[in-house]
This record gives sequence, C-alpha cells and structure tokens, in this order.
Amino acid sequence: MTAFVHPALLWGLGLIAAPILIHLINLWRHRRVRWAAMDFLLESRKKNQRWVLLRQLLLLAARIAAVALVVLMLAQPLVAPRMGAWLGSARTHHVVLLDDSYSMSDRWAETSGFARAREVIARIAEQAAGRGGSQTLTLLRFSRAGKLADGRAADLLSVPLDAGLAGRLRELLASIAPSETAAGPAMALETAGRLLADGPQENRVLYVVSDFRANEWREPGDVRDALAAWQGAQAQIQFVQCVPSLHDNLGIVSLAPQAGTRAAGVPFFIEVAVQNFGRQVARDIAVLLQEDGHARPSLVIDEIAAGAVEARRVLVNFPTAGDHVVTASLENDVVAADNVRHALVTLPLGVGVLVVDGDELSRDGRFLSLALAPGGNVRTGVEPRLETPQFLADSPLDPFAVIYVMNAAQLEPRAVAALEKFAKAGGGVAFFVGPQSDAKAINEQLYRDGQGLFPAPLGTETPLFVDRLERTPDLQVTDHPIFRVFAGERNSFLQTVVIDRYFGLREREDTVLPAETKVLAKLRNGAPLALERKFGAGRVVAFLTTAGPAWNNWGRNPSYVVAMLELQSYLAPAAAADGERQVGAPLVLPIDRARYSADVKFTVPGVDGDTLVAAAANAAGGGQSATLVETPRAGIYEAQLHTTDGQNQVRRFALNVVPAEGNLALVDGRQLKAALPDVPFEFHRADDRVWSAPNLAGFNLSSSLLWLLVVLLVGEQLLAYAASYHPASSGGAR
Repeated sequence: MTAFVHPALLWGLGLIAAPILIHLINLWRHRRVRWAAMDFLLESRKKNQRWVLLRQLLLLAARIAAVALVVLMLAQPLVAPRMGAWLGSARTHHVVLLDDSYSMSDRWAETSGFARAREVIARIAEQAAGRGGSQTLTLLRFSRAGKLADGRAADLLSVPLDAGLAGRLRELLASIAPSETAAGPAMALETAGRLLADGPQENRVLYVVSDFRANEWREPGDVRDALAAWQGAQAQIQFVQCVPSLHDNLGIVSLAPQAGTRAAGVPFFIEVAVQNFGRQVARDIAVLLQEDGHARPSLVIDEIAAGAVEARRVLVNFPTAGDHVVTASLENDVVAADNVRHALVTLPLGVGVLVVDGDELSRDGRFLSLALAPGGNVRTGVEPRLETPQFLADSPLDPFAVIYVMNAAQLEPRAVAALEKFAKAGGGVAFFVGPQSDAKAINEQLYRDGQGLFPAPLGTETPLFVDRLERTPDLQVTDHPIFRVFAGERNSFLQTVVIDRYFGLREREDTVLPAETKVLAKLRNGAPLALERKFGAGRVVAFLTTAGPAWNNWGRNPSYVVAMLELQSYLAPAAAADGERQVGAPLVLPIDRARYSADVKFTVPGVDGDTLVAAAANAAGGGQSATLVETPRAGIYEAQLHTTDGQNQVRRFALNVVPAEGNLALVDGRQLKAALPDVPFEFHRADDRVWSAPNLAGFNLSSSLLWLLVVLLVGEQLLAYAASYHPASSGGAR
C-alpha cells in the first residue's frame, strides 16, 4: 500500500500537461511551403519518419515523467516496509516523545490528557507492528530528557517492534503517570537526536504526543531549532494533540513570607497568591492552610477574574526556633499538581541588629534600642547591640541584619568600607544625624558625589520655626511601607510630632540627587526629613534629625516605636527569605568538607511515603557539593549530613511546581503552522482515526525519486541532442 506525507501536493500532477501543450504548439507553428528542391529531402524523410516520431514521443514522455517525479518527490510517497525492502531499506524507526509535564494530567469526562496519550502510543505501536518489515520503537518522556548522561533517558530505545512488544507496551504505559515537572519539548527533541545520532540508516517517524500548551508553543524558538535537526534527517514529523479544549483551572502561584522581622514567638505575615487560568470568573475560593501539619481556619477569596491573580496575607506565629512548614492548598480541579504549595520558614531565636551611637551622652542609641526591644511581655524578636563607631572598623558585621548609625562626627575609612560592603551584600543601613554630625565629613565620606551610602548631600543644621498661624503637622509622610501603618488615621499620633531642628540638603547649582534616591517624609516647610536609596543589594534610609529627643519629641511619641519597628522590617535583608526551588531541578547542597563527611542522604517525598536516596559530595566550582539529581515531586526534601565529630544534622528544602504550567491555554494546527512556518509536519488530534493508518509507517521514496529524477534528466538531455539537427562543421575558411 502506498500513501503520501503531503497528499495535497498531488494536485501538481496536472502540470504534466505542460510538455504536451508545448509539443502541440510547436507542431502548429510549422507552415507548408512548396519548394522543388525539397522533394528529394521529403523522400529521404519518409524513409526515417517512424524513427524520428519514436524519438520525439520518447522525449515527450521523458519530460512528462520529469514533471511527475518532481511532484511526487515533494509529496513524499510512502510504501509498506516489505515494498521498501526492494528499494534497499525496510527499517522504520518510530520515535515517540511523550509529554508528561503536569499539565497533561488535565482531567475531563472520566479521562485525561495523559490517558489519551497512552492510547495514542499504544495504537501507533500496534498498527506499525501489523505492517511487518523491520520496525523499531523509541519512547522518551519529556521529564527524563535530562537523564542522557547516566543512560536512563529513554523508556525504550531502538527496541524491535512486533506484536509481543505492542502488548507489553500497554503494561509499560499503564505504569507511568504524569510528572509534577514543567518539562518542555525542546530538551526531549535534542536528547532523542543525540541518542539516535549514531544509529543505522533508516526511515524515521517522529511523534510529539503532547497537549501543545500556548506558553510553550506560541513562540517556540528553541523548539524550532531542535526540530531543524530532525527536518535535516528527513524525518516525518507528526504532532498529536491529546487535549481537545481549554479547561478552567486555578493554581496557587506563590506562598512566601513577607518582609519583616522573623523570629521565634514573633507574628509575621505570609502571603498566598492564587491565579485563575480559566476564561470564567471564579468565586468563593477556599484556601486551606496548615502550619507544621496542623490545620488553621481557611482563607476565602470572594472572586478572581479570568486570568487575574489575587493575593491575601495571613498572620502566622511559631513559638519555637527552627524550621517550620506552611502549606496552602485548593480544592481539587482539572489539574491537581498546582493546587498545593509549600513554604519553609527558618526562624532564629532573635535577629541581631547593631546600634552605633556617636555620642553616649545623647541617649539616641538607648531610645532606639528600647523602641526595637521594649522588653517585658512584648517580644519583637529584635536583639539590639549598642556600640561605638570604632566597632564598625574592628569587628565583623555578618551577624547583624540591620545597622543603625546615629550622631557620628566622623567615621574611619575602614568603618565606611565595612558599611558599604555590608549594604552591597544585602544588609540594611539607617542613619540618624545629630549635634555631633559633620555635614562636610558625611558628604565626603558617605555621600561621595552620589557614589557612597548616604542618599543626599547635607547642608547646614537648620531650626524649624514654630508657625502658630497654621496647624499643619511638622511631619508629612508618604505612602511608604515604613509609614503605611499610619494611613487613614484621622487623629494619628504623627500629627503631634514636633521637629525643632534638622539638617537641610546642600543648596548648590551642581547638586543633583542620585536617580534612585526617594523622599519618604517631609517637614511642613517642604524640606526632606527621611530619604532612601538602594546600595548594591541592600537599602539605606537616612533621617535628617535625631533618633532621640534632642531635636524633636518623636522619641516620646507612641508612633515612634511603631515607625522604628516598621523601619526594622523594611531594612531587614530580602536575602533572609527562603529561596524557592522548583520540581525537576537538581537539588545542590554545598558542603564544607572540613566540618562534614562526604556521605549525604536525601529524603524524597513520594505518594507512598518518603524515600531515602544516597549521594556523595563531589568537587564543584572549587568547592564541594552533594547533588540530588531527581526531584520528581513537590514537597519538603531533607538532607542528612554527618559532622566530622559524629553528630547528625538535617537541612530541609521546599520544592514546588512551576506555576506557569497550570496555564492550560492551547494552540491548534493553524497556530502551529504560523509559529513553525519552515517545519513540515502533520497535526492530528488524539481522537482522529484517519491519521493512525498506514501513512505513519513505511519507506519514504523521496530520496529514491530524487536519484531517479537525476538519471531521467540526464537521459532527456541525451535524447534531445539525438533528436535535434546538428550541421557538420565546415572546418573554417581558407
């Protein structure tokens, strides 16, 4: 039986009429002219007329055949393997790439995308096996494409395909399930190409069995490049879509602690965000929350518009230090993997901060320390340490999350360098000026024309005169996280803050504030009182008045404690947040071999319980690390380490699914053609029965037809030369 990869091109066979028309037109162009001298020639022509006519007919047939061969070669005819054996090759290799990303678990009407994919692959194998000849099968899942190095990438690799294998294949397919990864097609295409790079000469049929989600296929740049290699190998490319339509889906896309002080016994906020990937408004979404496995009241989101994300904050409090797990989950919908998300929060007993006071008599440092840690029954989790400026130059600053510098006359160069290094690494720094502050020293050491820590150049110490005619508060704040807690208060305590003195900014024509500097608070005369800038990975905030009551009454105002705690939360380094890891990515654990042995065991969460996996520390990038290559499921992973003195330690990690995989938007065949304009392929749906017939297996005659066309064109030229008139050379004039 013969079929064609591109049957639509067979309409081109109508072009065979062109040589016939040209031949007839050439005959019509001859006119009869009576000439006596031609009688002798006509008599001679009658004797050779049959041979001349035969050559012309053969030439016409050769030209017709050449046109037909070009059309057939482009249509790529396929013949059954037994017929292909007469042409020198009967081997057909079926390469099946199975999308097992978690979007393939999409469920509807008692079935799922992955269940239909199983049926598609089983049908391919059974029909190919029934055609006879030399048939082989390779089966590779998307999620296993990265396992090429250890030889375990493919479930089946170049296995002879017969009726027995077709039966065993159904058992193999029944034993596998969708992964929780977001593995895409590009890696699978590249890996399959490398696995078969040294294979024998054969006819290959590539099947991509997937749901063809828009986030991977609408702009498939990397996929296009990977398909180019298969196209160059003359492989037939078949796309089979296993999901018929878009189904509405909700997913938890984020679960993370918010900025602030995190310590044992201190409440803090954790934010959960839910996205509606569907086309309809979702209403009354219940988010179930657990803290260390203990359920807490559910959070209800009234509605989420189509395509929108809604975030809510919940207050959590863990009384003990160490690792704590917060889990958020939704009720089951069409895709279950993105309905659960985990956050691992590691809490210390307290957060160390450094308070540097340039004048012990001013009591600024003590005022701030009491605001950050009032003591008694009030626990803030902040542990302030009061020191002199010399401490910055002589001691390591790594143990501290935030450093406060106030009323310092001048800092040593080593202290300035240490502060800048601390801020660049992500630490927070706050400045308060005072009577001991030297504007010139601050501008030269800390501001340095915008290259230093300080947000702006200082001018002179300035009094804020009392204005008895207006009742405008001295302190005007912006909508900033430090002051946001005061928003909406009609009788805020901030209105009773009195500022007596402050430092104004330098007034010079060449003074230009750095672009990243922001004004957080102003005085009633419009002068800035609090400024902020980014410095490296850290934040720097400068208050242009004292932290104590020397120049203001703020330290005796109830709003002071609240504002300073919010300042501490804002300046706490973002790096303190636990990094989020994704399912499918290797889990790499750096190991200090001076403290730990090379033997590491990982505990991997599973459906039927946790599994222990052994790993060894290897040199990587000049250091040592242990790597867990396979991370198949979301959940809490543990690494068990052994210290050199015989102690055991456990480190925990939260792994979650990639949220974008929960977007179930699809592309169809027309959109794929537009996205892959230079890639010849056929697009089918899993429930189409026509595509699964003989054209998916067989020997491709394109190469054979190409050689036949070359031979035919050479013969046509020789025949044309023989059928034409060529006068003998006269030998030249004498």
